Amino acid sequence: MTFSRLFLSSFSARNNLGLSIGKNQESMMQSSPLNIRRAIIWIGRLVLGGIFVYAGFSKLLMPNTHLWPMFVLKFSITMNISSFAQQVESYKLISPEASQLVAHTLPFVEIVLGLLLLIGWRLRIWATAITAIMVGFLAVVTRAYFLHMDIDCGCFGTPEKLTGMTIVRDGALVALALLMTIFAFLEARQPHPWAAPEKA
Repeated sequence: MTFSRLFLSSFSARNNLGLSIGKNQESMMQSSPLNIRRAIIWIGRLVLGGIFVYAGFSKLLMPNTHLWPMFVLKFSITMNISSFAQQVESYKLISPEASQLVAHTLPFVEIVLGLLLLIGWRLRIWATAITAIMVGFLAVVTRAYFLHMDIDCGCFGTPEKLTGMTIVRDGALVALALLMTIFAFLEARQPHPWAAPEKA
C-alpha cells in the first residue's frame, strides 16, 4: 500500500509539473511583446520615418550638392528650394506665392516628422500627421497623372518623372501608413503585456 501511494503521488506530481510548465509556456507566448501589429508599426516607423527624413534633406541638398564653404552651401540650398518651388507650381493647384511657401516649409516639416516617427514619441499624433500628408501626396500625383501632366514628381530632390509607378509607390506607402496608424491606436488601448501587473 505504501509503495502504491508513493507511486501515485509521484505520478500526480509529475502531471501537475507538466501542466504548470505548459501553462507557463502558454502564458509566455500570449505575453510575447512581438505580434503582427507591433511588427507593422515598427516597419512603418522605420520605412516612412526614413523616407520622410531623406525626402526633406534631398529637397534641401539636391540636385545642387555643394556643401562647402558655407556661403556656397547657402546658395545651393536656395537654388534647390527654388527648383522645388517650380515643381510644386507645375501641379497648377496653388499660386506661385503659395508654392514658394510650400517649398520653404515642407522639407523641414518632413525632416521633423520623420525624426519624430523614428523616435516614436507621441506616435499616434505623428503617425496620423504623416498618414494625412501621404494621402494628400497620393491625391495630388493621381490627379496630375490622370490629367496627363508631363511634370516631375517633386517627391525627392532629384528630378523624377511622374508615372504610374509613382502612384503605385505612393499608394503602397499610404497603405503602410494607414495600417501603422490604426495599429498604433489599437495597441495604445491595451497595456503592454510585460508591463501589466501580475494577477494575484
